[in-house]
Amino acid sequence: MMQHHGQIIEKVVRRNGHSISDVARLTNVNRRSVYNWFNQQQLKPEIIFRIGCVINHDFSVELPQLFTSEDFERGFKKRSFLGNELTEPDDLYNKYYWKDKYIDLLERYNTLLSNKVSVAI
Repeated sequence: MMQHHGQIIEKVVRRNGHSISDVARLTNVNRRSVYNWFNQQQLKPEIIFRIGCVINHDFSVELPQLFTSEDFERGFKKRSFLGNELTEPDDLYNKYYWKDKYIDLLERYNTLLSNKVSVAI
């Protein structure tokens, strides 16, 4: 049986008393993106890891097939080394946000180009 990653994450976030606004701000996305994550059956491990780091939760307990506890220990140590929890995601995750946005834009552009070429032929 497939686990619903979004439901697991939502349950942990709400159970631990984190607000959706804070999770969105700390992961550099808007609130709608967080709600979309909650509705997805499968999420990229990078997204789950990022959420786990900002809410200080080890998701290897709920998702042992994706993570080990050492993954999150290293992530937590990295966060404490970098400093304040509220300023760190801006520096660390901003590049991933823009990289993902850029790749998405390129994929959509390639789709448009391939559609245009097939229409011209």
